[in-house]
Amino acid sequence: MRRLLKFLHTMGSAGLLGAMASLVVMLSLSPAPSALTGYAAMRGAMGAVATWIFLPALAVTLMSGLLAMALNRAFLNAGWAWVKLATGVLMFEGGLVYVQGPMKQEAEQSARALAGLVDPAVLAVSLTGERGTLWVLLAVATANVALGIWRPRILRIPQ
Repeated sequence: MRRLLKFLHTMGSAGLLGAMASLVVMLSLSPAPSALTGYAAMRGAMGAVATWIFLPALAVTLMSGLLAMALNRAFLNAGWAWVKLATGVLMFEGGLVYVQGPMKQEAEQSARALAGLVDPAVLAVSLTGERGTLWVLLAVATANVALGIWRPRILRIPQ
């Protein structure tokens, strides 16, 4: 069971980092909303990445980490594991609220604008916030990987 959880945690982390990196690239290559066809296509792709890669990878990473902590007593006394847990929960909340939700909403809005149902002026209002959030989450995820690899002796929990 420990190897399975480690495998799931590693694969989830790889998917999560890859999804965030691809979203950052797609955001920087996204055309302006005035080029509505290209913008809607890019935002649709970003919404799909956020929904079908980012969110499941985030869930697998968090759940496998929680199960590993519950099943391995050594993790309960390791400060690095608790730091990873805290930042993992923050990543889950940040991922849902500031990445997946806005990207899905912008994809739907741009599709509606392309169909003529919405004014294109309402598009791209959250672009700067999305980019900043992705960079912060990428940094936190990278720090979590580093914590998992090097397992520093921080916050030793007394028994």
